Amino acid sequence: MDISVRSEGTWGAVDRSWLASREGTGTSRSITLDTSAFTAGTHYPNGFVPSGMTLALLANGLYGPYGGNVSEVQLATITGIPTGGTFTLTLDGETTAAIAFNATAATVQTALENLSNVTPGDVTVTGSAGGPYTITFGGARAGQNVPALTATGSLTGGTAPAVAITTPTPGGVTVAGAGTAEGFLWDDTPMRSGGPDVGAALHWRGVIKESRLPTNHGLDATAKAQLASRFRFE
Repeated sequence: MDISVRSEGTWGAVDRSWLASREGTGTSRSITLDTSAFTAGTHYPNGFVPSGMTLALLANGLYGPYGGNVSEVQLATITGIPTGGTFTLTLDGETTAAIAFNATAATVQTALENLSNVTPGDVTVTGSAGGPYTITFGGARAGQNVPALTATGSLTGGTAPAVAITTPTPGGVTVAGAGTAEGFLWDDTPMRSGGPDVGAALHWRGVIKESRLPTNHGLDATAKAQLASRFRFE
């Protein structure tokens, strides 16, 4: 199976300032792509790896698609079937006000959003009244490995009631060695799956026009933060 790297748009007098390199210097260079890292239907749905894809440096020293970072999900589960009382949640040293044992998910979310180190959008809480509560981190904490919440219970009734915190989905890198964005693909050199070929030249303007990036370009909020010192995003 052959896949190719191509530059989107018309050749000639074309503004290619929407692509750039990881270094920001004025001289073009080549990098080596690892063809095994690209997935058919995702990275080259039309038989091509489109120019504008976000790339990462892989553990093998070659370049592949930026893997993106998943957002952390923690689970707060009330055990022991309490009939009354309250509990608190602590994140990075900041503790919520008391939360009723049978609080709704919306109430738990509001309690977390009232912390000084959390803003609306940083957490989303779902679940039934009384839990378990699924706490998904986003906003400024999207794609991060978030410190585990701690819980303190003043629960009554039931049998040794308590609040357990688990992390079913740790935040952070989803693909080993591909969790740090390095730059953007720009070239029209064919790349075949028989092995890695020198292919993608990285353009050197330093301005990324996000609206002109291809579908599934891989540029998420975490990648933008990683590349912010090298590029300007428009």
